[in-house]
Amino acid sequence: MDIVEALRADDAAVAVVGAGGKKTTMYALAERLDRAVVTAAVRIPIFDSHVGAVAVTEDPVGRLASAENGEFPLGLVPEREREDRYLGYDAAVVDDLIAAHDGPVLIKADGARMREFKAPKETEPQIPSRTDVVVPVASASVVGEPLTDERVHRPERVVAVAEAAGVDAAVGEPVTPEVVGAVLASREGGLKGVPEGATAIPLVNKVDDDAREADARAVAAAFHEHHDGDVPVPHVVLGRLIDGAVADAV
Repeated sequence: MDIVEALRADDAAVAVVGAGGKKTTMYALAERLDRAVVTAAVRIPIFDSHVGAVAVTEDPVGRLASAENGEFPLGLVPEREREDRYLGYDAAVVDDLIAAHDGPVLIKADGARMREFKAPKETEPQIPSRTDVVVPVASASVVGEPLTDERVHRPERVVAVAEAAGVDAAVGEPVTPEVVGAVLASREGGLKGVPEGATAIPLVNKVDDDAREADARAVAAAFHEHHDGDVPVPHVVLGRLIDGAVADAV
């Protein structure tokens, strides 16, 4: 199974959330999809080198209509906020873009400040309502590391979401696979804001060796244990998205 098949991304609107490989996942998909659009509903680091062209425009639908084939994958953003990042569109604008495009739209829908794992705050994520697939990402490399803000975005929020799911967690203690899986499976964690009718496909990224694959499988098992079935989830993907590689879908 390749990454496009694993994430059901062909001709889909895919919103990527979480931490530990969101942008890498988007760029891996963009490279493999025909006529992909890359955009964001939140701030996004400069990504010009990962696409055919980036258009800074307040009218993404109009700019898409005039795009030439050689510009795809096409990045669409509303404004360059500073030297190292762009702003994102309102989710409603991305919905209009999804409706207008006859190909895949890849959307960064929250931030994580380069951490490996997170739980969303009250105003996150910003997932457009027309999204087909939501991909909550967590890095296998966080397993065994201290639950602190060095590796985890909002560790106190992770603890709260894990404990609400019945899993013991504490700031400063090692992150367990069960904590990661339970947070990914929570409607206040990885499945927060999934639109009605959308599918969620969690991704455990940075499966770099056999030990990390074992950690990722344990995360996937914990996810399935805690997932209540309210959001459709066909499988959990284990991968190494820096190479676009899928180890398994379980």
